[in-house]
Amino acid sequence: MNQITNLLEIKYPIIQGGMIWCSGWKLASAVSNAGGLGLIGAGSMSPEVFKKHVNKCKAATNKHFGVNLPLIYPHIDDIIKIIIEEGIKIVFTSAGNPKKWTGFFKEHGITVAHVVANVKFAKKSEEAGVDAIVAEGFEAGGHNGKEETTTMALIPTVKESISIPLIAAGGIATGRGMLAAMALGADAVQIGSRFASSVESSAHENFKQKIIGTIDGSTKLSLKQLIPVRLIRNKFLNSVEELEYKGASKEDLLKLLGTGRAKLGMFDGDVDEGELEIGQISSLINEIKPIKEIFKEIIAEFEIAKKELSNIEF
Repeated sequence: MNQITNLLEIKYPIIQGGMIWCSGWKLASAVSNAGGLGLIGAGSMSPEVFKKHVNKCKAATNKHFGVNLPLIYPHIDDIIKIIIEEGIKIVFTSAGNPKKWTGFFKEHGITVAHVVANVKFAKKSEEAGVDAIVAEGFEAGGHNGKEETTTMALIPTVKESISIPLIAAGGIATGRGMLAAMALGADAVQIGSRFASSVESSAHENFKQKIIGTIDGSTKLSLKQLIPVRLIRNKFLNSVEELEYKGASKEDLLKLLGTGRAKLGMFDGDVDEGELEIGQISSLINEIKPIKEIFKEIIAEFEIAKKELSNIEF
């Protein structure tokens, strides 16, 4: 047991990323049933759809699960109302200032973690009263920090600056990665890409196949003029790069991006014109497997790596 497993009442210090279009009730319940913490990704759900996923998740697991809530979500009041009504006790917030809602959540007995990409916001989040910090490095898929700080550099610097539990995210998909993050000072890890390509992920099969087909260099941090996002290289990303090379304005990029581009790629399966958000660690993922099997592999590898390190002498 450590600070995070005690705080979240889970067996293993493994949290599933609340990824848009991937993190439905099937994935969240499977992760929780395997001993980690599953998160329903509210960022890609209407309030009505979100409520259905919460109820289905409750029926599928008797373990703790939580919600990932981007604070820039347009219908945040409705989502928060459902969180309170349904008795959700764990919320991971991201993409916004945690100060506005953390106090409210705490009044309702909800444990709060907030995702950051730098030391400044880690400190501000702790001041806002959150229970834990998720420090996410530049390797991560989806929306990313403008600083482009890698996980290996970010975790120890955040660890030194806060006194609350720390969860490492970005570039972690294996037991060895989990051990490395803990060696740097993390109490737990948040895994996205490997779970996005699982059997239980709600992502389209075309996207899952695209993930397991990646190699090193297949992803790139793009759209930095808007909100930096790590994507798999495809026809859409090539179009973005062409526009940027020509000196495109924010307005030009927004016009190309349009609406629903992430849904198009990740949920509807258009791997040419869609936005395919995934992390650099996807180059290590070669098979689509059930969550139960993934957990067994991660824990077994963690234990093997720990024993190997104990034999190192200087």
